[in-house]
Amino acid sequence: MKLLNKKSMSFLEDYLNNPSPTGYEWEGQKIWMDYLKPYVDTFITDTYGTAVGVINPDAPYKVVIEGHSDEISWYVNYITDKGLIYVIRNGGSDHQIAPSKWVNIHTKNGIVKGVFGWPAIHTRKSGKEEVPKLDNIFIDIGAKDKKEVEKMGVHVGCVITYPDHFQVINKDKFVCRAIDNRAGGFMIAEVGRLLHENKIKLPFGLYITNSVQEEVGLHGAEMITQTIKPDVAIVTDVCHDTTTPMINQKEEGHIEMGKGPVISYAPAVQNKLREQIIKTAEDKKIPFQRLASSRYTGTDTDAFAYSNGGVASALISLPLRYMHTTVEMVHQEDVENVIRLIYETLQTIDPKKGFSYFDS
Repeated sequence: MKLLNKKSMSFLEDYLNNPSPTGYEWEGQKIWMDYLKPYVDTFITDTYGTAVGVINPDAPYKVVIEGHSDEISWYVNYITDKGLIYVIRNGGSDHQIAPSKWVNIHTKNGIVKGVFGWPAIHTRKSGKEEVPKLDNIFIDIGAKDKKEVEKMGVHVGCVITYPDHFQVINKDKFVCRAIDNRAGGFMIAEVGRLLHENKIKLPFGLYITNSVQEEVGLHGAEMITQTIKPDVAIVTDVCHDTTTPMINQKEEGHIEMGKGPVISYAPAVQNKLREQIIKTAEDKKIPFQRLASSRYTGTDTDAFAYSNGGVASALISLPLRYMHTTVEMVHQEDVENVIRLIYETLQTIDPKKGFSYFDS
């Protein structure tokens, strides 16, 4: 079975490079839908921008495969008389990586370029240096005062993204901002492509779902699950590669990039569905890792699981280094194996059996 090809990689690059901040996901969704269109029967969209490609829409039994499309960003919060811009988070943006980063400020007049400024090392006192904090990082767009900032189209509420683009290092490591979690949208789209190209007929409706607003509370999944009312949901997101410095594996577990998809254990993860995914991985010789997630997964799995009276849900994660930075990194083999695992698992789902604990 052929996995990633030139068209796939071109889509991945375009999709990652396009800004898709929480609450402003629609341009990225258009790219995603355009790629997926040949492989599905129809689309569902909702008021806030979640997009769903549907295969076999008339089937009564419904299975969701899901990722989320939004990336972390900033909002313009305050403009000083000197024309400097202070920010607040839109999602879990990391203030510590901000100094010296380029930014794109999205305005009605187009993109305004800027930088997160920071005092030169020569001007800072050794041993008494300020560290980057939310209340002291600031953006400089080269304006002389507040009036010039506003003339450029920048105002309170403008959303701010990083412009860092997709790169491949050491042949098979993908690096970009927003791999969390547009990699998920990419992988579920590839599942749709493979089902179409290999002429796989599923005995249920498949809802390939790219949700919005995960980074601010799983809200896109909360909304779209009420529309779809699925029987099963297989969610894909990223999780931490815990082998890099300054991560406590006793707290975070041992997960390693290049060692395969990560299958989660959590109250929201339906045990029978999870075990079917594990059996599929073992039968198809797909490498995988395990992760325990205590009370909740922190992903859209939680939103699907506890909706509509309870939906059998599971989480397959992609190991990722440097989450919520502009240099998020994943291994191509892991990407391909997540795609394979979802693709193969779908072919084991029998609507007549379902995932009830109480059926014989």
